[in-house]
This record gives sequence, structure tokens and C-alpha cells, in this order.
Amino acid sequence: MAQAAWEKADVGAAAQGAQARLLASKRGGRWKFLVGGLLILGAVAYLIVSGTALGSRFFITVDEVVNDPAYVGETVRVSGAVLGDTITYDTETLTIEFTVANIPENYDNLAEALHIAVTDPNVTLMRVRVENTAMPDLLQNEANAILTGRLDENGVFLANEALFKCPSRFEEAGVDQSIGRPELNSSVIDNAG
Repeated sequence: MAQAAWEKADVGAAAQGAQARLLASKRGGRWKFLVGGLLILGAVAYLIVSGTALGSRFFITVDEVVNDPAYVGETVRVSGAVLGDTITYDTETLTIEFTVANIPENYDNLAEALHIAVTDPNVTLMRVRVENTAMPDLLQNEANAILTGRLDENGVFLANEALFKCPSRFEEAGVDQSIGRPELNSSVIDNAG
């Protein structure tokens, strides 16, 4: 009969090499995840910091912008009261021009502060130009204008963003006014703007 002999080869070295390659690939995968995670965290941190810096632009008064030459050419956000008789609109170029008055810093009632700013003959005024835009419905006398843009060398504020708030929205409702059902009281102030 034929004899068959089988010998077990030394697979210990081969098995150890395979285990070493497996561990090395796991470590390499971990490094990839670690580096990728750090890149993602860095990108998120950058977005948070840059978003916060852009959103943290605060309102500057008309007094500050007009009286400080450091603001010329700088992008700022300004709040002022619109003088209604200065509003002009060119339908050909879609350019709005108007004047805003400085709003006092400390006030209890914004509607009253806007009225005082517009009627005060000694208040600081600033000319504003907004180009390539339609005439907003809320641009009227004593409207609160929130403007983002820059002051040019001629003292005209070139706004690239303008938001207007109707002054009647800031008036408080009287005690006798029915806020929930205006049809119950004929003396309700029209807050439509």
C-alpha cells in the first residue's frame, strides 16, 4: 500500500505576518479617521468664527458715521429715522435717495424717538442712496431705516441693504383696545404701515 505522509509546515511566521499587516491596516485606517475628523472639526470651527464675525456687526449711530472719518469707505450698519420730505425715487435708474436723522441712544418708546429725531432741527443728518431697487412700501416719514453699506468721500451713505420698519408698529396699544378682535373696537390704530 502506498503511504501518504503529511507534514505540517511552519505557518507561524506566515500567520504572524498576516496579523501584523492586519494591525497595520487598522492603525492606518484609524489615522485616516483621525485626520479626517480633525479636518472636519477645523472646518466647523472656521465657519463658526467667520459667521459670528460677520453677524456681530452692530448698529452705529448716524452721529458716529458722519463725525468719524475712520468710517469712510468701511462697511457698517447704521440705524436712523427717515425724513419723509427728502425721499426721491428715479424710475429710470431705480435709485432711491433720502435723508436719515440720528436716533437718540436712550429711549423708552421707539415711535416717539423717531418723531423727535425727525423734528429736531439740531440733529445730525446723513444723505442715503440705494441703487438698483424697487421703491419699498415702508419707506415713509419717521420710518426706522436699518442700512448696511459704506460712507463715500462726499458724505453720502451708499447702502447695499436697506430695511425699513413702520413707526406705527412701535406704538403701544391702549388699554381700551381689543387686540384679539379688532372688529369689537372702532378705535383700533391701523398698524398696516
